[in-house]
Amino acid sequence: MKPLFRYAAIFTLVAAPVCSAQDSHFKPQNQQIPVPECLTAKGLWEGGSKPCTQSEHDDWLADITHWRTERHIRTGYDGARYDMPELKWTQFSFMQPQMMVQDRYFYDPVAGKYTVDRYVDDLEKRYGGIDAVLVWPTYPNMGIDNRNQHDMIRSMPGGIAGVKQMVADFHRRGVRVFFPMMMWDQGTRKPDQPWPDEIASLMKEIGADGINGDTQDGVPLAFSQAADKTGHPLAFEPEGSPSDEALAWDVMTWGQYQFPFTPLVDKYRWLETRHMVNISHRWNRDKTDDLQFAFFNGEGWESWENIWGIWNGITPRDAEATRRVATMERGLAAFLVSKDWEPMSPMLRYGTFSSRWPLGDQTLWTIVNRNEYDVEGDQMTVPATQGVRYFDIYHGVELKPQTRPDGKSVLAFSIEAKGYGAVLATNATPDQKILDLMAKMKQLTATPLSDYSHQWKVVTQQIVPIQPTKKAATAPSGMIKIPAADFLFKVQGIEIEGFNDDGVDVQYTWEDSPRRYHQHLMQIPSFYIDTYPVTNAEFKKFIDATHYHPKDDLDFLRDWKDGNFPEGWDKKPVTWVSQEDARAYAEWAGKRLPHEWEWQYAAQGTDGRLYPWGEKWDDAAVPTAEKSRTMRAPDEVGGHPKGASPFGVQDMVGNVWQWTEEFQDEHTRGGILRGGSSYQPQGSIWYFPQAYKLDTHGKLLLMSPSMDRSGMLGFRCIVDAE
Repeated sequence: MKPLFRYAAIFTLVAAPVCSAQDSHFKPQNQQIPVPECLTAKGLWEGGSKPCTQSEHDDWLADITHWRTERHIRTGYDGARYDMPELKWTQFSFMQPQMMVQDRYFYDPVAGKYTVDRYVDDLEKRYGGIDAVLVWPTYPNMGIDNRNQHDMIRSMPGGIAGVKQMVADFHRRGVRVFFPMMMWDQGTRKPDQPWPDEIASLMKEIGADGINGDTQDGVPLAFSQAADKTGHPLAFEPEGSPSDEALAWDVMTWGQYQFPFTPLVDKYRWLETRHMVNISHRWNRDKTDDLQFAFFNGEGWESWENIWGIWNGITPRDAEATRRVATMERGLAAFLVSKDWEPMSPMLRYGTFSSRWPLGDQTLWTIVNRNEYDVEGDQMTVPATQGVRYFDIYHGVELKPQTRPDGKSVLAFSIEAKGYGAVLATNATPDQKILDLMAKMKQLTATPLSDYSHQWKVVTQQIVPIQPTKKAATAPSGMIKIPAADFLFKVQGIEIEGFNDDGVDVQYTWEDSPRRYHQHLMQIPSFYIDTYPVTNAEFKKFIDATHYHPKDDLDFLRDWKDGNFPEGWDKKPVTWVSQEDARAYAEWAGKRLPHEWEWQYAAQGTDGRLYPWGEKWDDAAVPTAEKSRTMRAPDEVGGHPKGASPFGVQDMVGNVWQWTEEFQDEHTRGGILRGGSSYQPQGSIWYFPQAYKLDTHGKLLLMSPSMDRSGMLGFRCIVDAE
């Protein structure tokens, strides 16, 4: 490493005075290389669009080829990592979803087991399957306590052994497995080893194949070296744009593109055709741009639908287009790493664009039609070479070159609106693999893409019912009566991402879709609520009386030892209890968990105040915030009487989060948490936000009791009143 650092220092010193020596008219803009001006769509007031001449195309290709050569020289490029047998698979890993571990197709919370086959089968049925999966167990839940990103993996059902088997299940289906790393995670528990070693050892232990560098513009070389030292090399895939030097060790990248009418060339794909890019534009509801730019560049797509528990599902048309693109890319993968790739290979029709991929004595063209209409007839000029045969791979038929009056030999075929094409030239009979691919494509394309719906639909949610209790005539011990009232329930979700898009946050029974902002005038019957959150001492009585022990017991009462809470913790809120654990306690006590609006009414009264004690924040009304990486225990209940609500209910805000409602849709479950906690991890905006204000709530994505339990999450109960 020392020589590498020395060269880096020299490069830094000399780069500024000589960088202008690299002359290019088409320098990359972020991750994309501009195309010739003649390929840029223009209105008539701008001079209109005109076809490129052969010389304009040749000059552009020569320019970006020279730029590539010079970049290789300047960075001392060595592509040896792409030759490693352990990483060859990355060059053909085209379809990769980011998958939330809370997805109900991936894990069955009722059966308590991973359902990898169900997850993969669903994607194969809907859009043709996947080559890799990015398993995401961290954000947006991370930061609700001080478990770091590696602890979150260890908290997954079955612990490390369960995760290892889950990874093996994906491998059995031919799917490679990635996990994320968050360099911004500097506020939770400090890792036991340096970051590169911690990640390398954990990924080896569970058998994972790669790492996605969340928010990273390149993953440093030290991470690849640490993985290599363990004998378990990893593929590193930064989210952002790495330096050109990092291309030598980051063998994959996300593509976060601009999508003009004319496809642009991916900078990293151009520098190294074996480098796999997975285009990611997660909030797009129309995936046409992603898929067309991917097919043009011979690269992949991040088929991401479950975005932090917000479902942005692929439409039937996009799903079918994905199936076709993936089928062709997998069947023609050997061409798509050709060092002789020629992007913007000339086409005859406006709005159609192709890349040319020579391989030995064969050549492939991948073609996209960016027009909103079908294009039929002459598409491309080909050499009139004796013995060369042409095949329309997309439609699965052979093409016969036709000689036009001008003497040119052309290929005529159809490309549907916003569609795809692929042509293979060969001087031999196609091998069986190609023949099988053509047969499959012929079957797939018998139905045009236009026959599939392109309408995006929101996924609706249901609130999980909370069964009423036996009605009480007087206040049970330790509870306060809340009178019946007309209550304006006004609350908003604190999700960091998602803006106010349809599908964000939750859907109450009076709403027709999930959304971030909620307001509803309600008639709330009288009820009794616990004055304080349930304490360790109270939960211990339940354990002693029922011998309750959950089936999924990972992290259950994590702070307790040998069935007892630590000395002096009897009046502290019980934590490390899942919603299932809390429900079991409530049922034993003849109580139930509160509806969210009941919790808010008990905390807020009817005057709409922001905090239980009034309109302004008061440090004396809540526990002191804990901002270190070592999370302290909650304060004893009743220790901050200034924080009492108008009804005298205490510890509603700022000590521990409290379980209320559960929502679920086809793919995700979410628990609504109220009140916030005293733990405030520092250093990043991406940690689970606090919801101290009474018009806000947190949504914890639910997977399993082991994942859902938290050291800063407790509960209080309700009894219905006569």
